[in-house]
Amino acid sequence: MEQKLLSIYNSLLKKHGYQGWWPTNSRYHPKDYEHPYTQEEIFEISMGAILTQNTSWKNVEKAINSLKENNLSSPKKILDAPIDMLAETIKSSGYYNQKAKKLKKFAKFFLENENKTPSRDSLLEIWGIGKETADSILLYAYKQPYFVIDNYTKRIFNKFLNLNIEPYDEWQNLFHKSLQKDYKIFNEFHALIVAEGKTQRYR
Repeated sequence: MEQKLLSIYNSLLKKHGYQGWWPTNSRYHPKDYEHPYTQEEIFEISMGAILTQNTSWKNVEKAINSLKENNLSSPKKILDAPIDMLAETIKSSGYYNQKAKKLKKFAKFFLENENKTPSRDSLLEIWGIGKETADSILLYAYKQPYFVIDNYTKRIFNKFLNLNIEPYDEWQNLFHKSLQKDYKIFNEFHALIVAEGKTQRYR
């Protein structure tokens, strides 16, 4: 399985190139796996992982830019902001009332654990954060080797490998057992999966 996955990885890399995920300040960072560098960037990535639930990245970028324009992009500012103001600011991301509550819950957690790498279990205890969101935060914000499983992953690998897997944990175990547990590989591989998933054949 390792060779099959690596073959797919190399094929996608040749097709799409280095992706430079996760973007901050609307900039991608190809081959820079030390990014993010600051607490501000870590928090922005984490916000993006929450805001991207059930919407496109284009809508998330609008929401993040709106937060910055309204001086609401720091955890303290989010905690202090009235919930209705925060919801209106992130309206482009959809489900904005729920997401405003999620951002507040995460902002409180972030401030209480600043400069610490959170555990997966501690993230999953936060209201509104499920496995995919927690793993996105860990992989892209904190450089921890958790492979993110999304719908693109399932569609693409069911097609490539004729797999019939449904539970999130089974999918994740497939990658964790078959690949070297390296956050750089997991980062690039998942980003390439998303790039491939956005093509017409997987929509």
